[in-house]
Amino acid sequence: MPPTMKPTPSSSGLEARTRFRVQVKHAVAIGPGKADVLQSIAETGSIAEAGRRLGMSYQRVWSLVAAMNSDFIEPLVQTQRGGTAGGGAELTAVGTQALAIYRAIEREAERAVARRLPQLLALIRPDAGAAPE
Repeated sequence: MPPTMKPTPSSSGLEARTRFRVQVKHAVAIGPGKADVLQSIAETGSIAEAGRRLGMSYQRVWSLVAAMNSDFIEPLVQTQRGGTAGGGAELTAVGTQALAIYRAIEREAERAVARRLPQLLALIRPDAGAAPE
């Protein structure tokens, strides 16, 4: 299945934003949420701290990590249980590579959208998306 991108006109005029998600076989996907989870784990070394930073529960972050770990050819995140040495999480080499590839796709897609979006926005009414009065 091809990547999906959702330009969304906002209620404050014709501003738009895109969210890019790569979906394969109707289930395996990496998008901004999972990429942010990987990035936060890389920066903090902790699933719990990544959740706090992103405003997600520990369980939500853990379920995203588990899904990614089972969907890719190798786990993206390696965890270590707590104890005297302390617990933690870190990206594997494949995790680092997957995050870098996704961020590159995201940057390239945003550049492509930036080139064409003004043409599309010119065709959209200025009050589009506003709440009915």
